[in-house]
Amino acid sequence: MTTSASVPAGSESPIAGDGTVTDRLVEANARYAAAFTDPGMDARPVRHVAVVACMDARLDLHAALGLNLGDCHTIRNAGGVVTDDVIRSLTISQRALGTRSVVLIHHTGCGLESLTEEFRHELEMEVGQRPSWAVESFRDVDQDVRQSMKRVRTSPFLLHTDDVRGFVFDVKTGLLREVDPA
Repeated sequence: MTTSASVPAGSESPIAGDGTVTDRLVEANARYAAAFTDPGMDARPVRHVAVVACMDARLDLHAALGLNLGDCHTIRNAGGVVTDDVIRSLTISQRALGTRSVVLIHHTGCGLESLTEEFRHELEMEVGQRPSWAVESFRDVDQDVRQSMKRVRTSPFLLHTDDVRGFVFDVKTGLLREVDPA
């Protein structure tokens, strides 16, 4: 198993140009900044909502949910799983920045469905140190959404747990399917 991020020999980067991908991203930022105008917003989301979703590159959350800059807080990680760090971010979002609703979005074809906690063991063998975090892999996406909803609803740190809803985003159709929390 190779756990490092490497590009196979002969593969072309999806972002053409010289230098590293990061160099090209920084160049793109310079072009963005040249036309940038301060929108005059603060960190409080206009719609008072925090969205927790998977980091999968196929999910364009703002487009899929009809959101604009400043509408929401977006918290992303592998699987969109509610971990201690997600609870930390949601707590700050609610208590310091006024959000009241939480939307959880997992998706079809998630890479965490094919991983197991054995991944941690393999990492330990490769690098000589066991990760302190859990993989949080799952086999049933709906059940994992339910578990995430429960983690949010039962957290003693969150003030607003009455409007917590979970969904599965279909990567083939772009549609959200709501998951019954029961």
